[in-house]
Amino acid sequence: MNPSHSNWNYPTSIRVGAGRARELPAACKALGIRRPLLVTDPLVGQTRMVRQALVECREALGHCGFFDQVKGNPTGRNVAQGLAAYRAGDHDGVIAFGGGSALDAAKAVALMAGQDRPLWDFEDIGDNHLRVRAEGVAPVIALPTTAGTGSEVGRASVITDEEAHVKRTMLHLRMMPRIAFLDAELTRDLPPALTAATGADALTHCMEAYCSPVFHPMAAGIATEGMRMIRDHLPESVADGADLHARQQMLIASAMGAVAFQRGLGGVHAIAQTLGALYDHHHGLLNAILLPYVLKANEPALGEPMAHLARVLGLPSSGFAAVLDWVLALRERIGIAHSLGAIGIGDAEAERVGRMSFQDGCSHTNPVRHTAVGYAGIFRQAVRGM
Repeated sequence: MNPSHSNWNYPTSIRVGAGRARELPAACKALGIRRPLLVTDPLVGQTRMVRQALVECREALGHCGFFDQVKGNPTGRNVAQGLAAYRAGDHDGVIAFGGGSALDAAKAVALMAGQDRPLWDFEDIGDNHLRVRAEGVAPVIALPTTAGTGSEVGRASVITDEEAHVKRTMLHLRMMPRIAFLDAELTRDLPPALTAATGADALTHCMEAYCSPVFHPMAAGIATEGMRMIRDHLPESVADGADLHARQQMLIASAMGAVAFQRGLGGVHAIAQTLGALYDHHHGLLNAILLPYVLKANEPALGEPMAHLARVLGLPSSGFAAVLDWVLALRERIGIAHSLGAIGIGDAEAERVGRMSFQDGCSHTNPVRHTAVGYAGIFRQAVRGM
């Protein structure tokens, strides 16, 4: 095997290395999938890599369906449309191909393939996961085209409820893809701005998991190494999209972030998910902008964790201030806006944002239990800038 290629299980079977997406038809056969539905978004759906995947799967399997109507913040309607395509085509598995939005929507389609309840009945509240007919969840193969969400190794799917203007999370172990391809060639054409935003999303996953008060030292260790890899490779990925080594390392770090947030996320995601539902902005960009503001609000609880992180990252000074300065410098280097105001978000609905952020499940594992008023204050600060 090529020394740059690896096969891992964590627990998803992960196939790592540039060019390995060509193994997709064989992966389908290995899982007993004969009539897959490829789910993606309209932009990725027009690319050569998707066309190639469709041709190769159709030649090897005889059939491969195609659904490309997933929005940047996937909605319940997108899932319903994908499910209709899945059932109409008599499909037996899902190929999730694209960024985190496409992967989340594809996983939700797979979840719903064999259910007789509506989607929101499976929201991650209480024991709702017990309602899932586990044998009805279709197998998923995931091919991420961004190094951001890590959804290819996750058991969750975040979908916007357009009627309620809120993002809802579905969670079930069977939604976790059976096989994931971390193929740097699939991210080669990602523009610098999206490379930066999705990479900062991966950083946020690692950082929030690391800061969580939940005791899970394995997740904390993975988060720490993920941040070190992002430190080393995100700037290069943004500067040179053809740097496949840097892009491959970022795909790995992104997957590590998703593994790490078994420990929980925090206030960055609580606010970002609220803003995504209200304003339909890119999730990774929202995380990237919000991260330093939430870190600053959480500073009283982060003394020792940040002292350790500063040492691990080899920062020139120590403690919380060193980590915050590093985050700010990295954001500036990769071209992330400094405030929400810079991307057109005002603070007119600050109180509503505060209430929704406080109610978001991610707030429960923030290291400081901010109130709704506290979240509104963090949001206002992020709108204005430090």
